[in-house]
Amino acid sequence: MTVGLRSIVFDAAKVNIGCSKTFSLVKEMTGGYANVGATLRDFRNFDRDLNEFVGERDGQMLIDEFRIMQETSKSFYFAHEVDAEGHLTMLFWADAVGRRNFEIYGDAVSFDTNKYNMIFAPFTGVDKHDRCVTFAACLLSKEDICHYNWAFKQFVKAMGRNPVVFITDQCPAMKVAVSVSFCGDNDLIPSKHRLCMWHIMQKFPIKVVNRLCKETDFMEKMKKYIWSSNLEIEEFENGWQSVIKEFNLEDNKWLADMYEIRKSWIPSYFRDNSMFGLMGTTSRSESENFFFGQFHRQGKPNTLSRWFLEDDAADLFTRTIFYKVQEEILASCLEMQIKRMSEEVDGVTQLDIKDVKVKDKLFKVAVSKTHAVCSCKKFVMCGILCRHAFCGLKQIGVIKFPRSLVLNRWMKIVECGTLSQSVAAGVQMDKLDYVRKIIKQISSDLENSGGDGADFSKRDHIAAMVGEQPVGDVSILVPNVCKNKENYFKRLISEREREKALNKANKRIRRCKECSGTNHDSRTCPRKKTGSTDARAENQS
Repeated sequence: MTVGLRSIVFDAAKVNIGCSKTFSLVKEMTGGYANVGATLRDFRNFDRDLNEFVGERDGQMLIDEFRIMQETSKSFYFAHEVDAEGHLTMLFWADAVGRRNFEIYGDAVSFDTNKYNMIFAPFTGVDKHDRCVTFAACLLSKEDICHYNWAFKQFVKAMGRNPVVFITDQCPAMKVAVSVSFCGDNDLIPSKHRLCMWHIMQKFPIKVVNRLCKETDFMEKMKKYIWSSNLEIEEFENGWQSVIKEFNLEDNKWLADMYEIRKSWIPSYFRDNSMFGLMGTTSRSESENFFFGQFHRQGKPNTLSRWFLEDDAADLFTRTIFYKVQEEILASCLEMQIKRMSEEVDGVTQLDIKDVKVKDKLFKVAVSKTHAVCSCKKFVMCGILCRHAFCGLKQIGVIKFPRSLVLNRWMKIVECGTLSQSVAAGVQMDKLDYVRKIIKQISSDLENSGGDGADFSKRDHIAAMVGEQPVGDVSILVPNVCKNKENYFKRLISEREREKALNKANKRIRRCKECSGTNHDSRTCPRKKTGSTDARAENQS
């Protein structure tokens, strides 16, 4: 196999594409099986050799690779732990980019776990394009307080401070570890722990009667009070109780438990905290075309109003955030009604504004030439000025976007602080230039040689792709396959599924007409075939 084919097999394996499908893809790209230059067996043999090369050494190889990365870049941080037998149990890492991102966007951090042979858990935030960005990640062998506490402590050590808000699911172990790890030790500001609304909302059809959620307007009425960030605490509590009473759910224990912890997941209780969209969902990915269209088109986005402030916003904000700001600006022009406006006092004007889409509610807005405050507190929660405040600014004749209302995290050119300087120092440009020149020289030599890389031995190529095998004894053994909390809870079986199972059990068993067997029919009956063979033998004799 050529170097190119080996690389294709290796790259396909990284995205869980097997040898058979990889072989078919290469066949399509080259125009036929005859043009591939290798057989399916060759593909499988190389995949086998690749696995044998790594073998039981992957834990040691990973740590060795991280040590090299740490020596190359001072801003790369990692830590690990092994058990008494030498098996890898905990691993945390954060690179220069992740640490720089945390300095800028680390005010709200989401932490979620995914089950593989070890538990993979990334620390996630939202960047200036309103897209998910990873600050750090860890691999853990258990989902308990000890392991979470270790990971969170490493996170604080790597980043130098606590996140303002830390968002998790309802794992009890995480709850304890967050309070211990992100506390006020070492003069750090303790984090506020919040629960992800998306995880909780996914449980409603399971914990409440499924038919009630799908066949009635229960969920619509409940979401009206759960999702709204404009409601005061009293309005939410009255609304929740009214829905519970209407559908006779006073005895539902899960709903009662969710109401008890409402301060940790209902927006009405943390309108003064910056969440930046992380509470609502853990699924934020969109198509690749939309991604490139948003970030790499040249020029300014189109403005839709004649207000000069909108044009100023187009220069300040990233494209994705500008569209959110633009939506608020248009709503301020079309959907707001000013019910009362006071005289200017010390440069501040007070307004009572009616939003036509929000019934029976007046929003109180205080605006000046340089600032605006609204009772809806959208700017505090999301970092984007609300339509009510824009209406007040327009009324007093503001034409330039007040810089006090532009968060650094949403700007096209984000200003960095102290940590980014250490990050930049971790990458020495003269060394990078030297490496770049060497790579160009190697590429030129390969092109001049005219070869296809066949003389590049298989072992050398594998080592180049996955790293050299450890020299000497392996001190870090591969991690044991872990158990997580999902192993201990079976999925609830619905009445319909239970009924199907019972019907299947009571169904009449079909039997063979020849021998009354159950695993075949009369056409494929072994006795019938044996009888035919015996008959042919008698005729021949």
